[in-house]
Amino acid sequence: MLTGGALDVLTGDYLAELTMLILGRQRLKDPGGGYAKTFLRQLERSLGVAKEGGVKIVTNAGGLNPAGLAAAIRALAQDQGIDVNVAHVEGDDVRALGFDGALTANAYLGAWGIAECLAAGADIVVTGRVTDASLVVGPAAAHFGWGRTDYDRLAGATVAGHVLECGTQATGGNYAFFTEFDATRPGFPIAEVHADGSSVITKHPGTGGAVTTETITAQLLYEIQGADYLGPDVTTRFDTIALDGDGPDRVRISGVRGGPPPETVKVCVNTLAGFRNSATFVLCGLDVDAKAALVKQQLQFEDVTWTLARTDHVDAETEETASALLHATIRTPDPAVAKAFSRATVELALASYPGFTLTAPPADGTPMGVYRPEFVAPGSVEHVAVLPDGTRRHIPWTPGAPVRPRPVAVPGAAFGSTRRAPLGTILGARSGDKGGDANLGVWARHPAAYPWLATEMTTDRLRLLLPEAADLVIDRHLLPNLNAVNFVLHGLLDSGVATATRFDPQAKALGEWFRSRHVDIPEELL
Repeated sequence: MLTGGALDVLTGDYLAELTMLILGRQRLKDPGGGYAKTFLRQLERSLGVAKEGGVKIVTNAGGLNPAGLAAAIRALAQDQGIDVNVAHVEGDDVRALGFDGALTANAYLGAWGIAECLAAGADIVVTGRVTDASLVVGPAAAHFGWGRTDYDRLAGATVAGHVLECGTQATGGNYAFFTEFDATRPGFPIAEVHADGSSVITKHPGTGGAVTTETITAQLLYEIQGADYLGPDVTTRFDTIALDGDGPDRVRISGVRGGPPPETVKVCVNTLAGFRNSATFVLCGLDVDAKAALVKQQLQFEDVTWTLARTDHVDAETEETASALLHATIRTPDPAVAKAFSRATVELALASYPGFTLTAPPADGTPMGVYRPEFVAPGSVEHVAVLPDGTRRHIPWTPGAPVRPRPVAVPGAAFGSTRRAPLGTILGARSGDKGGDANLGVWARHPAAYPWLATEMTTDRLRLLLPEAADLVIDRHLLPNLNAVNFVLHGLLDSGVATATRFDPQAKALGEWFRSRHVDIPEELL
């Protein structure tokens, strides 16, 4: 990114809910840790290049210890003889507010601390838990001098930040129609942000992948909750986003509207929840169900989740395709029990079903954490920008307002004869996790198919297509401006990725499963 073309600010998003848990465990072993050390290793090779090119760096790699990472950067710069101004943002650690059992508790700060640091001349700004989009909104607000009530401009920059936050997912990575271009090494996205909050998404010349309205749509639908995208600085209306082509590998984002932020601040809380261990048994050939039943009878442990994946084929030509997989996962508060589970699986090697084998050797149990969102009053969170000269600047919160859902009309649709085909023939999808919930964003490739998508793909129909969600509460949100529908499947992932026993614990492939289902599709749309 630093050598491939023009750049003003390089952002780096290192944090996810699971990352906060990992950093929390790291901090238990080393109180001076708690930040993303990979960022520091990358900076060893690139700090001089960034300084020479006048490129600012804004990153949330500070994790649970932004001051510690800022100090490490200063030490690195001194060792390399580079004069660099480093600032950081802190105050997101709110464990003192008393969340039960919290290993970590971090409020989602906004963009204004970042903007304050940049206005004070920082070359590098390190934060802890800020919203992902804040890494883009902060530099834009500082550059253009936006105010706190410039909601439409802030909302536009928020959309640009949401597009950039997952890197190459906006340029063809994890894209439903990846066969339509060279997706071998997609380039990272760039947002050219304008004074009115609009932006153009592009990438450096000569890099792989593609920037199209559909690659951008896919990322816009990723891990959102509905039409109102709530942030600490602005509520962004995703139902106002307009996408237009602006030349090869250029997509213009405009028309975004915003309003006051919500009245509360979201907090990411992680707690330790015991230990987990797992084993996968290979069941080859005949009597698969009976073999699985025997293993279940032999392993007498409490709180074991069993999943039998019937990957076997009749009269298979290879041993692998003749085999099914029996997954067993134990969750327990006792690390000794987690370890004993592994020993017990190996002890069955000569005393169980014919052809007994495991896919991997046994391992000790690993610590397990549970993520949960909490919400607090803004006044209870101290947002502080620590400027390059050490000055501590307290950042006020923007007054919030209630968020009221807006009804969206379902378009009428009448179609003729149908033909059975995979949904992915006419629909794209992108999916992911939000704690224990799964997000599934679906878009129609052509506007003519959106009325069919909006009328046909109800929550009841989704439950039929995805039987694992049959008993779940599902929210549906229409986004006609993107020809899209967004679903939130509550509880599909149990308590989140760190505890989930489900195959695909982060729901990353949920969209591709959806697209593979066959339904009767109007022939005029095929």
